Amino acid sequence: MISESLKIFASDLKNSSKDLLPIVLVVAFFQLVFIKDVPQNLLSISIGLCIVAIGLALFIRGLEIGIFPIGEALAHDFAKKGSLFWLLCFAFLIGFSTTIAEPALMAIADKASMVSDGKIDAFYLRITVALSVGCAIAIGALRILLGHPIHYYIITGYIIVVSVTFFAPPEIIGLSYDSGGVTTSTVTVPLVAALGIGLSSSIKGRNPLIDGFGLIAFASLTPMIFVQLFGVCVYNFGDSSTVVVVTETIAQTASTATRNYTFYTIMSEFWGVMQDVLPIIAVITFFQYVIIKKPIAHLPKIITGIVLVIIGLDAFIVGLEIGLFPIGETIAYQLTTMENNWLIYGFGFAIGFATTMAEPALIAIAMKASEVSSGNINQKMLRTSVAFGVAIGIALGCYRLVHGDVLHYYIIVGYIFVIIMTYFAPKYIIPIAYDSGGVTTSTVTVPLVAALGLGLAQNIEGRDPLIDGFGLIAFASLFPMITVMGYGVIAQIMIKRSNK
Repeated sequence: MISESLKIFASDLKNSSKDLLPIVLVVAFFQLVFIKDVPQNLLSISIGLCIVAIGLALFIRGLEIGIFPIGEALAHDFAKKGSLFWLLCFAFLIGFSTTIAEPALMAIADKASMVSDGKIDAFYLRITVALSVGCAIAIGALRILLGHPIHYYIITGYIIVVSVTFFAPPEIIGLSYDSGGVTTSTVTVPLVAALGIGLSSSIKGRNPLIDGFGLIAFASLTPMIFVQLFGVCVYNFGDSSTVVVVTETIAQTASTATRNYTFYTIMSEFWGVMQDVLPIIAVITFFQYVIIKKPIAHLPKIITGIVLVIIGLDAFIVGLEIGLFPIGETIAYQLTTMENNWLIYGFGFAIGFATTMAEPALIAIAMKASEVSSGNINQKMLRTSVAFGVAIGIALGCYRLVHGDVLHYYIIVGYIFVIIMTYFAPKYIIPIAYDSGGVTTSTVTVPLVAALGLGLAQNIEGRDPLIDGFGLIAFASLFPMITVMGYGVIAQIMIKRSNK
């Protein structure tokens, strides 16, 4: 038993190490070739990377034995119970409770409050986003029950987003677009995916591949609408005081947040992970024992899986803080002072690709997509397509920021491409493509991308961190949808040729 477990862990550790290799290569390349300096604390960086690899291996194993089974079992039980009201309540509470405690959302909300001099209240912003995600998961679950094609909902949502953008104050637009990318946490994504797949598997006439995916896409779309409406209320009916940009405070936060790593901050990180997991456990426990009135099958195994997820995710974050974030933020800052825009674009592209390949939420979705499609969707190719989209998005976002162009023009053109690709892509890839926009911006990507965007806005003359500093996450969420549908089109053409 122990020997078999060690063999499985060794295999998971080997795979997670391969996933981290692109990040190491990108950082080493830019550090040695362009910065021309050996990083300080090389030993602590190496230790941090080892912790990241171990954490990622534990996290993936915990997903497979804990989170995925409990999500699919709950969906199956709700389908058997036949109560639409309780299913929608469960979907709403899962979305709301996990988002309100999401560490990435807390960080973005605090940054927004800081750069707006308190005009944008961090707590009310989080409540707004959490309500939007709760509604999104409930609408997504209802869509599965009704069997409606997902692209009708998503395209309608894009039209609403664009329409509201022309009425929203410019200070809120970048933040609203970014909020769609930070709502789907590393723990929430696998559970929501399992819920959708389990629900579609339990309803006659539903296809798990076509109908099961898409809940994450709703959770990425609705916050953009809700936050823009929140901004309209704040800037039109709230306090009309002048917005003061606290660039020095942000710079200090970005430069010191990952360097002063003590026992207190380690425990703070662990509590952040627990905040993300505890609401999920509370909601699951309530609905399982009070509403469904059925004990959880294989409870010891499920608990073991959840514990592995918590420990693995905490180790993953701690390792990133020790090993990669400090050097990544330093490189981003140094590149902005070298007066070479192409280096900035190149770094944005490379770090976007590398961090996405190691994103735990994306790994979880790719595993599930490969499983549901019986291996027809190649896990590695799907992740590579998503990573390529994120890389293009961040590079283009950096270009937009450097040149000071209006954010929503880029996003609108991107939405048009998504809509066009929707009509050419095979049906089975569309929900996965929409979901890929939400799973790319999570534990690994958000801190580095947010630091890069704010760093550029602070160091480029004429840029406003509140208006220009946000928005990179939106680019990182948009372009994977295009590249994944492109992957589906190419795969379909190759299959047709091979059949001929």
